[in-house]
Amino acid sequence: MTTGSTRLSRPARREQLLDTAMTIVRAHGTDSLTLLSLAEAAGVSRPIVYDHFGTRPGLLIALYRRLDERHRAALEEALRDAPAVPREIARVLSAAYFACATDMPEWTAISAALKGNQEMEAIERELLDGFTDLMATALRPYSGLTQEALRLRCVGALGAAEAIAVELNRGRAIVADAIAALTDLILGGIEAGARD
Repeated sequence: MTTGSTRLSRPARREQLLDTAMTIVRAHGTDSLTLLSLAEAAGVSRPIVYDHFGTRPGLLIALYRRLDERHRAALEEALRDAPAVPREIARVLSAAYFACATDMPEWTAISAALKGNQEMEAIERELLDGFTDLMATALRPYSGLTQEALRLRCVGALGAAEAIAVELNRGRAIVADAIAALTDLILGGIEAGARD
């Protein structure tokens, strides 16, 4: 995929490089993505790629953040469009969680390529905290729990979601069942808290 080295603004060049990097990952996997392979595919010099990302982990982290930004934007839009009832809000949150695995297989591949990278581990914690906060905010109008208790239940639901995702990835569940199970767990958590 040669796009040429036409003079672009720095943000436009970064977007072009990330588009090209994602194309490489989709076509050949994360092992094929290096700063050199990206420079060649994008039709730019190596210093341009190094200037934007510094290292291969820096490039992979930039891709991971980009996927997260797109995922978050889609989730926020889905929440805005969802009927304002607890089951629908919980279903949208559940569907969004599993969409990472089904709609963005690059997410898992990039994460796996960065296992053991301390910066990536910090970013994953930051993004998980952000998703937890978004989830708690979306569920807040439907819960009588304190903010702290609701957030803790969201942490528990996300732990369950990760376990369900393992079953999904092993072929022992289908997406619709995974979404239904997580939706019920979310609702059970906020409803049990409301009765206490």
